[in-house]
Amino acid sequence: MRGVVLSLCAVLMAGAPALAQEAAPEQDVLGTSSSSGSGMGKLLSQGYEIRTAVLNGTRYVVFLQKDQSAYACEFVSLTKSRCGSIN
Repeated sequence: MRGVVLSLCAVLMAGAPALAQEAAPEQDVLGTSSSSGSGMGKLLSQGYEIRTAVLNGTRYVVFLQKDQSAYACEFVSLTKSRCGSIN
């Protein structure tokens, strides 16, 4: 299972700059607004666990997982994040 998560992380990191450029500010990959970190906060409250965090340029990307579902959240600023499903 850990290998699957790491593989997904590698694939996402390869395309993360493209995703960051295509998404509008304060919009997540799924198209809903997420301010004050509510996107990641909502996932954490639903039982998702942080698996890893990586630095992507000047921003962090945090990978969360619950059972067979995984999300990646990119911090736009200290209090704003964009999250999207990666599976």
